[in-house]
Amino acid sequence: MKRHLAVDTLGFPFFTHCSKANLSDAAGFIEMLTQNIDYFKYKSVNIPKITILLDHGYHPEHLTIELEQIYPPIVTQIKFELSPKPSKLELEAPGKYGERSGCSKVGNSKVKCEYGEM
Repeated sequence: MKRHLAVDTLGFPFFTHCSKANLSDAAGFIEMLTQNIDYFKYKSVNIPKITILLDHGYHPEHLTIELEQIYPPIVTQIKFELSPKPSKLELEAPGKYGERSGCSKVGNSKVKCEYGEM
């Protein structure tokens, strides 16, 4: 089981969804928005576009095509933005990605955390 969570700028849950573990993150994301498509159908035209921040595992072009097939006007209501990747310096420094967060760098590409590896 995978959990998908969309939050607002304050971190409060906006949409949630659980999908099968073998489903891609992008497909789970599409399912989550599809289940909540009424929000976009009834969204006021006066509200600016919603920015959806994605990590680099997502492909905004693909998501746009998929969402247009479900509800074409959605492309006028949302925009995708890829989150910046943490730099090597940020990964090694204490704080958000470093030791104070309960995580420490292991090898060249893995970060080990108290609750597992990332």
